[in-house]
Amino acid sequence: VIMTILIVLETKAYFTSTLVTDLALDRSSESKKQCEFATIDVVSFLGKQQNVTKQVKKIALDAQGVQNDFVLNKNPMQHDIVLSDPKVTESVEELHENGEHAIPVDEEELDWARNEYEYVLVDYYANWCSHCRIFAPTWERFAELMDEAAEEDVEWEHGEDHGFSDEEYEKAKSLALPAFVGKVDCVDYHDLCMKHGIRGYPSIRLFVRGKLYGEYWGDRTVVSLMQFLRMAEEQSSGEKKMSEMEEWTSRAMNVSDAEREWAHKVERKRHHKNLAWDASEHPGCEISGMLLLDRTPGNFYIQAQSPNHDLNPSTTNVSHMVHSLSFSNHHESKDSRMKAVFKSFGVLFSPHFSNLLRPINGNVYVTGELHQAHHHYLKLVSTNLESYQVVASSQLAYYTESAVPEAKFQLDLSPIQVTYRYKYRTW
Repeated sequence: VIMTILIVLETKAYFTSTLVTDLALDRSSESKKQCEFATIDVVSFLGKQQNVTKQVKKIALDAQGVQNDFVLNKNPMQHDIVLSDPKVTESVEELHENGEHAIPVDEEELDWARNEYEYVLVDYYANWCSHCRIFAPTWERFAELMDEAAEEDVEWEHGEDHGFSDEEYEKAKSLALPAFVGKVDCVDYHDLCMKHGIRGYPSIRLFVRGKLYGEYWGDRTVVSLMQFLRMAEEQSSGEKKMSEMEEWTSRAMNVSDAEREWAHKVERKRHHKNLAWDASEHPGCEISGMLLLDRTPGNFYIQAQSPNHDLNPSTTNVSHMVHSLSFSNHHESKDSRMKAVFKSFGVLFSPHFSNLLRPINGNVYVTGELHQAHHHYLKLVSTNLESYQVVASSQLAYYTESAVPEAKFQLDLSPIQVTYRYKYRTW
């Protein structure tokens, strides 16, 4: 009986295999790969690639984390826009020789303008912002044209010999002004800009009858700004006074009818999209995709970026949750890779094996203070399963007030390779 039991047990052991891991120096090699992913910058010993955009999906999330608008291959509101009007050749200083037409305002003056004028356009800027300096002459010229239009209107209605005193003339011109054009220096009036939720410079906003109508995201040219005002009037009141003003502005800027019509079509398309997007309703963003990395130490990081604005670092929050992050030598989908792995090794893997491949999945990293972000340090250990085991650690990093925080993932390759194999019992 004892011999029979031993034979059965030995036979069972013979047909049973166990999973064995071996450690060895990693001798694998891999050619340089191109990195393409969302608004993520990648840095390695082979160089830096910025803001690559091909293999990314971005889905806006509301405050409850519910998916909303789907945006493929680009950020919402980040168009390839014209940053200044090429027809405005004068500098700001030259335009100011006959007076400053874009009126600097503080909070009290802005409230007054919103109550006094039907249309109020405001440029929120910072004196250190490069995009603001590029745009400044265009904004001043646009404001100057508003004043010139008001002067022509007064003279057409009352004649050149109107007999007004200087005070009466300014009052009449103010009443004829198509729109009040102002500007807020967010360095001097930081609290006002924070109150209005300004996150990037320049930010151009339109107020209609005292209420916020929307933010302007189109080309930063005089004609396009005028087109924006024209469509705002059509939607808010149904009137067409701005149509005449838009024609007058086009003549003043020597814009051809073809250019004007093209600007009108482009702005109408953008205007429709912009009104459908309320940034306050989309505080988060879900990013998914595949990133092709050089097989060298380096890092990739997620950061708020815009080709058309300088961002306010104090309004940038890169709190994040990692749903799924893994590394592989294959370009196939994660499901295809895992099916191949489990086809080879089946149920022999221990339950915690997937945690070795994706140790920070499901983790939430929240920053409760300004100028902070979490950095993750990931040691990648190659395996014979075409996937990498990951040893992870994270810490909170602190930034200067002028630097935009970034969620950084620092990568380093281990010289050790882990191999998995079956071990069989011999007779």
